[in-house]
Amino acid sequence: MAINEKVSGIGKEAKRVDLNVSKQPIRYISGMSNMQQATGKEVYEQQRNAPMYNAETESEVIPITAFTQNKEESIFNGMDFGDGADSRVLPSIPIQKTNSLADTFKQISIFDPSGDSELIYRWLVDEGY
Repeated sequence: MAINEKVSGIGKEAKRVDLNVSKQPIRYISGMSNMQQATGKEVYEQQRNAPMYNAETESEVIPITAFTQNKEESIFNGMDFGDGADSRVLPSIPIQKTNSLADTFKQISIFDPSGDSELIYRWLVDEGY
C-alpha cells in the first residue's frame, strides 16, 4: 500500500509539496515465525509505539548540526581513550546467540521445496554439527 501524498502540478498549477506529512499506516505482517527476530504481533506493537515522523513533533527533533546538550561532558565520554569516562559507562548490549550451521539449514529447509536443504540438515545433525 503506497502512501497517498499530493504531487505538484506544472506552471500555474504548481502547489507546495514540502508540507506533505507522511504517516505510514500500521500494518500487521502475517507469516512471521520464530525464525525472524520478532513475531507479527511484536512488529505491530513496535509500529504502534513508534510512529513515523510527524510534523507535530518537529520541535522535539534535535538536528545533528545542533550544539551539544551536555556541555560539561567530554566529547570522548564512553570511549576508551581521551578524557571522560570509558566504555564501562555505556549500557551493556546483550550478545545474541548465533545459529549453528545445522540450525541455518533447518530454517532454510522450511522454504526449500526440493528437500535438498533438509537432507543437508539431517546429515549435519548426524555428524554432530
